[in-house]
Amino acid sequence: MKLNDELFERSKKVAPGGVHSPVRSFKGMNMSPIFFKGAKGTELEAVDGTRYTDFCMSFGPLILGHRDPDVSREVEEMIQTGWTFGACEPYSLALAEWITSRVPHVQKLRFVSSGTEAVMSAMRVARAGTGREKVLKFEGCYHGHVDSLLVKAGSGLAGESASSSAGISAKTASDTLVASLDDEAGLEKIFKERGHEIAVVAIEPLPANYGLLIQRKEFLQKVADLAKKYGALLLFDEVISGFRVGLGGMAEILQITPDLVCYGKILGGGFPVGCYGGRAELMDLVAPLGKVYQAGTLSANPVGMRAGLATLQKMEKLDGWKELERRGAAFEQKLSKELAGTPFQVSRYGSLFWLHNPTSSPIRDITQIAPSHGEHFAPFFRACLDRGIYLAPNAYEVGFLSLAHTDELLAHCAIKMGEAARATSRT
Repeated sequence: MKLNDELFERSKKVAPGGVHSPVRSFKGMNMSPIFFKGAKGTELEAVDGTRYTDFCMSFGPLILGHRDPDVSREVEEMIQTGWTFGACEPYSLALAEWITSRVPHVQKLRFVSSGTEAVMSAMRVARAGTGREKVLKFEGCYHGHVDSLLVKAGSGLAGESASSSAGISAKTASDTLVASLDDEAGLEKIFKERGHEIAVVAIEPLPANYGLLIQRKEFLQKVADLAKKYGALLLFDEVISGFRVGLGGMAEILQITPDLVCYGKILGGGFPVGCYGGRAELMDLVAPLGKVYQAGTLSANPVGMRAGLATLQKMEKLDGWKELERRGAAFEQKLSKELAGTPFQVSRYGSLFWLHNPTSSPIRDITQIAPSHGEHFAPFFRACLDRGIYLAPNAYEVGFLSLAHTDELLAHCAIKMGEAARATSRT
């Protein structure tokens, strides 16, 4: 790890904490972050040549695996054709038509460069469309680093919030109300007291940024019903779940139609792409048709457009979502057996999984996560590294499967992860 440590020391001199996103810092893992130089399929190669089976998959975009050959051909051809135009081109049109022809609740859309940008823009549309200012979000859901959504539950009035980041004004934080997941009574109280102020209710229908908090359909239906009753818009943040749990995302699975939806990650096939879309009359509020301004120099970058379309076309052709569900179920069964008697249990939804403290019922709210979870995870993470397995370097991040993860590889990794869990539970 000598070369790796040298790179980190250099990086700390030029970047805050030596990283360009805090979750890459290995904070709490008691080691320097690993620097990687290459990847293919399910493998990451570190700068020192060590290879790891990757379950982070760049935090979700790589549903086909690293450098899928079909996607790679599209990318290489586009790079030889043009990098960016700052003008209209046919590549974003092809991807937009593919999505709108298959996802009924996306009548129109706008491509941007990240999930955060998509959510920020959708919030603006919602406020313009309703003439209201308040946003309602849920504790345990993450919507990017938008100022008004980097808030946590406060105290006192129903839904009162406080900033969860320095640099956000109290006034900005006060525009956001915060509810608890899996709590119909608390949600109804907020709507009863503040409902006519709420422009939009933003929720991850499959919360997967603070653990994997699988919600009951009944609760999510209540969210939708109350939003409609009080004249608020419903925004599904499917940056993670979109095109991962199924072609139509959680909206299709739940049979709940949001007014607005945000996508990212898989949509770009490994390149920086985001998108917000929804009902045509709402999207037509966006410039140049409407008065909601939003623009971006690299929006709908042609490389990302072609990578994203190639990814989605391949998933559809292979019925990849059904196959990932099958592999995920087998992996969950094997891993659950291997983790028995250790401080860990696995929760899974489709191709997403999360290791957490053993519980007798599903974890649906962050208050149900054991305070010792992070303490147990750090040595387990390092033990997995010793066995050639790379997980996201944070106890609250989920793991991702891809079509590159074969049944044989998953069975092998389940055994190794069980070994890691047993080794660290004895220390």
